[in-house]
Amino acid sequence: MIEGVKEIGVVGAGAMGAGVAQTFAAAGYPVRLNDIGEAPLTRGMSAIKKSLERLVGRGKLKPEDRDATLARISPTAKIDDLAACDVVVEAVLERFDVKKAVIENLDRLCRPEAIFATNTSSISVTRIASTSKIPGRVIGMHFFNPVPMMALVEIIRALQTTDSTCAKIVALTQDIGKTARVSKDSYGFVVNRVLVPMINEAINCVHEGLASPEDVDQMMKLGANHPMGPLALADLIGLDIVLDIMETLYTGFDDSKYRPSPLLKQMCDAGYLGRKTGKGFFAYSAAA
Repeated sequence: MIEGVKEIGVVGAGAMGAGVAQTFAAAGYPVRLNDIGEAPLTRGMSAIKKSLERLVGRGKLKPEDRDATLARISPTAKIDDLAACDVVVEAVLERFDVKKAVIENLDRLCRPEAIFATNTSSISVTRIASTSKIPGRVIGMHFFNPVPMMALVEIIRALQTTDSTCAKIVALTQDIGKTARVSKDSYGFVVNRVLVPMINEAINCVHEGLASPEDVDQMMKLGANHPMGPLALADLIGLDIVLDIMETLYTGFDDSKYRPSPLLKQMCDAGYLGRKTGKGFFAYSAAA
C-alpha cells in the first residue's frame, strides 16, 4: 500500500471502470465504485465477478482471493460517497463535458490533497485539469482493455500536474502490479496516437477494396507479427471509441492524416460497433 492512499474511488462502472476497480481491489485497496444508477453498477459488478471466476477457473486466482477482492469493492450510486477517497479515477464517457462535470463534483466533495486521475484515451488532460480548482492534482492514468490483463498504464502529465502528484501515481501504478510510463500531454498521448491511425488505415484498406477484413488481419498478424489483427482489435475496442479518438486527433492536430475513414463512420452510423453489439468487421455469437 502506498503511504497516504487508503481508499480508491472509481467513477464509471463500464468495461474500463469495472476493470480498474477490480485491479485496485485485487491489489488490496478498498474501492468505492460509482455510477449514475443501480443498473450500470449491477452490470459492472457482474463483469467483475465473471472476470474473477475466469481467473479462478484457469488456476490463476484462489477462491479466497476472489472473495476478498469482491469484498473490497463497494458499489454506490451516490458520488458523495467518494468524499473520503485519496485517489479517484474517472472512467466515464469519452466526452469533455461529462468529464468536466465529474471533476467539478469531485472538487466540491474531496479533500484538497486528493488526486484525480482521468482514464481518457485521447482528450487533452491539460484541458480536463483546467476544470479543477486545484489543477495540479489532476493527471492522466490511461489503462488498457482488458484492464486486469494489460501491463501498461500510460501516465500523462497535464501542463499543470505537480511533481508530487505524478510521483504518487507512478508509485501507485507500480504497487498494483502495472508498468507505468510517463508522457507529456498531447492528443492521443503515445499509444493511441500510434495505434489508432494504424487501425484507421486498415479500415481504409477494406473501404478501398484492397483486401477483405480477414486478409487484412492475417497480413498484419503474419507479416508484422501482431498478436491480433487491427480490425479484430478495433472490434474489441469498439468502433465508436476508435472514431472518437480519430476525431479528437483530427480536430486537435488539424491534420488530414488523422481524418477518420468513411467506412468507420458508416459502420458507427449503422450501429456495427464490434464485440459489444455482436457485429463489427467480424460477427460474434453474442454481444460482449
